[in-house]
Amino acid sequence: MRSPVKAWLRALAATAPIERGQAPILPLLIDTLAERFDAAPALLARDAALSYRGLAQAASRYARWGLAQGLRAGDVACLLMGNCPDYMAIWLGLSRIGVTVSLLNTNLTGEPLAHAIQVVAPRCVLVGAPLYAGLKTARARLPGALACWAHGAGEPDLPRLDLEAARMPADRLTDSEQPAPSLEDRALFIYTSGTTGLPKAANVSHFRLMQWIHWFAGLMDTGPSDRMYNCLPMYHSIGGVVATGAPLVGGGAVVLRERFSAREFWQDLVQERCTLFQYIGELCRYLLATPPQAQERRHALRLCCGNGLRAEVWEQFQSRFRIPQILEYYAATEGSFSLYNCEGRTGAIGRIPAFLAHRVPVALVKFDTEAGAPMRDEAGQCLRCAPNEVGEAIGALSKESGGHGGRFEGYADPQASQQKILRDVFAAGDAWYRTGDLMRQDDQGFFYFVDRVGDTFRWKGENVSTGEVAAVISACPGVSDAAVYGVAVPGTEGRAGMAAIVVEARFEPAALRPHLQALPAYARPLFLRIVPTMELTGTFRLKKNELALQGYDPARVSDPLYFDDRALEAYVKIDAALYERIRAGRLRL
Repeated sequence: MRSPVKAWLRALAATAPIERGQAPILPLLIDTLAERFDAAPALLARDAALSYRGLAQAASRYARWGLAQGLRAGDVACLLMGNCPDYMAIWLGLSRIGVTVSLLNTNLTGEPLAHAIQVVAPRCVLVGAPLYAGLKTARARLPGALACWAHGAGEPDLPRLDLEAARMPADRLTDSEQPAPSLEDRALFIYTSGTTGLPKAANVSHFRLMQWIHWFAGLMDTGPSDRMYNCLPMYHSIGGVVATGAPLVGGGAVVLRERFSAREFWQDLVQERCTLFQYIGELCRYLLATPPQAQERRHALRLCCGNGLRAEVWEQFQSRFRIPQILEYYAATEGSFSLYNCEGRTGAIGRIPAFLAHRVPVALVKFDTEAGAPMRDEAGQCLRCAPNEVGEAIGALSKESGGHGGRFEGYADPQASQQKILRDVFAAGDAWYRTGDLMRQDDQGFFYFVDRVGDTFRWKGENVSTGEVAAVISACPGVSDAAVYGVAVPGTEGRAGMAAIVVEARFEPAALRPHLQALPAYARPLFLRIVPTMELTGTFRLKKNELALQGYDPARVSDPLYFDDRALEAYVKIDAALYERIRAGRLRL
């Protein structure tokens, strides 16, 4: 284990010039890196690659293409493409000329995609040819004059972005052609996952990009010998900015994959000689579920960096696959603060060292589940949590007049931005960013993720953490995945627990009952749904909102449904008759 203190100090040193406003924006930095690393590999995919020089040249071509189309500083261009080296080159080039690039979720179609485009009012949409069919489902809801360009062959009705850009000069763009934007100017729109409700477009400045990239480069100590394995979507801040930018500023390479494959992962990683892996916790669990293979311990990984690694998976993952170091962290695209677990404390999402606590104050405040808001005392102030007490995490925001605090750049929708700010928290006039995440903090200062605010529900007068219940269910033999959520039952207050589970072929619900005795009675799910697979968002989050809306009605759900009959002490399959008895309140809940 490398020294945690040294990791923090490297991150501070790497970001100090950015804090002082003395750093270039990322597109200009890429030009400088190209002079230093030249033909060294930068972005590597199965069918395409860009060296450092090639990345800088491609970005310049896309910048000049944008200028030729009349795009200017302040305009917006939407980008809908799969993972590939040109993805980064496009947004680097367009952001160099002051255009804000909106990174569209490639899983969206129809109304959600139309909403994501309309909310940022773009001048054009740039679409990878394989994704144009999805864009067509949204075209009827978009302005007819909105220009669309295809990247790649296969769409004869659209002009070709890649061919037009290839005709442009590749030398470094000059200020006489277009002055570079400042660190404070907006570079990207990156969307929240939209797990509940429609996605929101978060403002991301050049300052924020540079801070993210250099902070992680410092923590991971990236260098020319590093190769990052990145199979996360490039439309997200982690897959598209952190996992790409952090290795690049150190002179390393990024191995891009369109999607994650548990079966091919280790062979691919070994073949590509990767030293770093950017994970989402679910990916680690999927890898643990695969049969052992020879390559899984023959890799050159020195560090895995990511978030969402459950405590019950952590030690198994690290031990089985011989992972020297895990860097777990907590962050949000629009968030005002981040947490980092440089010490490798199992299950913790991070901490703030004492020498950094003054920079961005973070607090946990008691949360009222029924009201959906932090609790306040008689004076109207929020109540701080005691050690190991669960509450919502909030981060202090900087005041215009100065002082310590984090940055919150908000969303394209100003109203949505205001909803994330909590005011008059501990003093009149103060402002704090609401994470919407429930956490607890132990006596040593380590934070532990508990649940999303919207995921915690109240039943029998008690708060139920869906994450904690899901962890117990997932540990049951025969259960490979679980999602827990609350559902309404007529005649009752709060919401009853329901679990959707993915199971092995011979699994019987009765096997779950003794396993759930580890939970309080109120936290044990009343309803079970056995699903063939768990649907995820593009950033690997469970689509629990859709499951909750479908509920336990056999007329709406074709999957097997069960009710925990407390009188019979058995799970009973739900049919139309039993469903009506539950709804009529004729069964013990």
